[in-house]
Amino acid sequence: MSDYLKARLPRGLVDRTPAELKATEAMIETIRHTYEIYGFEPVETPLIEYTDALGKFLPDQDRPNEGVFSFQDDDEQWLSLRYDLTAPLARFYAENHEKLPKPYRSYRNGWVFRNEKPGPGRFRQFMQFDADTVGAPSVAADAEICMMMADTMEALGLSKGQFVVRVNNRKVLDGVMEVIGLAGDEKAGTRLTVLRAIDKLDKIGLSGVRDLLGAGRWENPEEKSGDFTKGAGLPPEAADVVLAFVASGADSAADTVTNLGKLVTDSVRGSEGVEELKLIATLVDAAGYADRVKIDPSVVRGLEYYTGPVFEAELTFEVTGDDGRPVRFGSVGGGGRYDGLVGRFLKEPVPATGFSIGVSRLMAALRTLGKMGVDKVNGPVCVLVMDKGPEALAGYQKMVAELRAAGIAAEMYLGASGMKAQMKYADRRNAPCVIIEGSNERDAGLVQIKDLALGKELSAGITDNAEWRAARPAQKEVARADLVAEVRVIVEAAGGVA
Repeated sequence: MSDYLKARLPRGLVDRTPAELKATEAMIETIRHTYEIYGFEPVETPLIEYTDALGKFLPDQDRPNEGVFSFQDDDEQWLSLRYDLTAPLARFYAENHEKLPKPYRSYRNGWVFRNEKPGPGRFRQFMQFDADTVGAPSVAADAEICMMMADTMEALGLSKGQFVVRVNNRKVLDGVMEVIGLAGDEKAGTRLTVLRAIDKLDKIGLSGVRDLLGAGRWENPEEKSGDFTKGAGLPPEAADVVLAFVASGADSAADTVTNLGKLVTDSVRGSEGVEELKLIATLVDAAGYADRVKIDPSVVRGLEYYTGPVFEAELTFEVTGDDGRPVRFGSVGGGGRYDGLVGRFLKEPVPATGFSIGVSRLMAALRTLGKMGVDKVNGPVCVLVMDKGPEALAGYQKMVAELRAAGIAAEMYLGASGMKAQMKYADRRNAPCVIIEGSNERDAGLVQIKDLALGKELSAGITDNAEWRAARPAQKEVARADLVAEVRVIVEAAGGVA
């Protein structure tokens, strides 16, 4: 039996490299800047909340429901890792509402956790970046957030035509449910099945949605093979109404709203939702965003706490995947109005709306376009240790201190290896250059500087060792007093901060 542990990463989780971290930081800073231009301010909530405060997932008997990571505290209260950033904000607002400005406009980013089966592009830990307005009953707040999402996409380098913010309203969908007889708590399960069917429109088309609204659908419909998904069991005439709702999108927002209105004329709630969409379309058009923010009845959103407008930011371009097939990233963020979530903690209802960006998914999309990506991160300048005597070490340490004082990232090699291994270390660190000072250089008041990036470029044309030794590409000898100035030139050429 082995006497050491096997190193293994848990399923559904990922390690992140320096390049990925730098790219993510740059993207987050861009998003933050856009949110602040709209007047949103930062707030941070903890990763752990009481399970009942999260709202959707509640403990049953001995353990919480599937979908959330939970544990019991020493006082036997259930605690959970947050599964989104919205429910914690609702709790924060409820606890602090007396001293917060109203409406309260805030943003936050951080990790969220889902206890679900991992899959391609589906992780148990991922980052979100949210913006919310709490205390604004008008759907003008929803329209503003949709326009802010459009500005955010453009700030990140996406052009018009590469994305669209799609908007719908849960009240309209509720009205459709009333029309086909699915109102009431006892029909909640069937309504959820209908929502899931509509949400698959872009993957399986209208015919596939019709199957899921009826008896069900095979994974391979033509052969009736693969997994079978049970349907909502709607009669054909009810399924026709739902399909008409999904297909009611038109070239203009006005025509789409008209089509939706015809479907819910017998529903007060549905008609209210249509009027809200009409107002959003008017505001969006007046601000010049009608080409990026569209009314789209196929948007449903999965979380159950949405009560009004819902929206998604969708990328519309395609790229070629590793298998040579076209890949479309689709939704990279979404949100909506959740007027009932905050009010659970207070005596009066509190209107709220918000939007969440899936940072990891959006970063993957931006990298395919060559935007916001970082292939490698320049490491620190490495001062090699050629002599381990106290006097020499003090000299190396002084070099490092001078470079750092000049704003140049630097380190003295702290390992126990020789020259060859130290050079390999510096290369793996992506050091822009290394500093070499042996006894001869020290006695002469000189140092050797080897420009690693330039060396790689020059060495591409050298084919034998003799030529290499003769050329000594990108290595030069300079006065010790000129060390900082010479290194600064190399670091700046490598794209580092100096």
